[in-house]
Amino acid sequence: MQQARPVELGYLPTTTDAVTAISARMRATPAGRLQNGIFIACGVLVLLTLALNFTSPKGPSLGSTVVGLFALALVTGMRLLVPTLQGRQVHRMVAPQGEFQAVVDDTGVRVASRYSEITHRWPMLTRYTETGELFVLMTPDKYGIGIVVLPKRGAAEPVDVDRLRDLLDQHATRVGSKRIQPVRHA
Repeated sequence: MQQARPVELGYLPTTTDAVTAISARMRATPAGRLQNGIFIACGVLVLLTLALNFTSPKGPSLGSTVVGLFALALVTGMRLLVPTLQGRQVHRMVAPQGEFQAVVDDTGVRVASRYSEITHRWPMLTRYTETGELFVLMTPDKYGIGIVVLPKRGAAEPVDVDRLRDLLDQHATRVGSKRIQPVRHA
């Protein structure tokens, strides 16, 4: 089998990359889906409690309404804020490292920055998910604790994004996302 030509990426990490990667990981992993499910279940429970409060034969209780609305705001806020807060923390950690260079080939993924260089062989990154802007590679554990974020904007040419997707499809399992249609070039 002929080895694919390596795909090289150069990019400066952004807060949006980190937030998007964490959100994508939450949708793609069992632990993330459980967390999302818990937020949704809590929200539904609070809504049901509010509905019961408003349909009570005695009429709605002001105290119960206030507590219910506060709980609904809290659950909704947590669901929306958790990825954002985690993404900001991750970005604060990686931003001082400056520009990142990544090389993806048949042996794995090598990522280098100003202060670090790490190589992940494919058995370490067995799954990936794709967003409109990123490829998020994940470790095989159910939590997807280890992730590698590869922004599509880091590719020198659009055809490199298609080549990267093909490499990932060969060496990792796509999870949590539908296949984004590759850009066909003349």
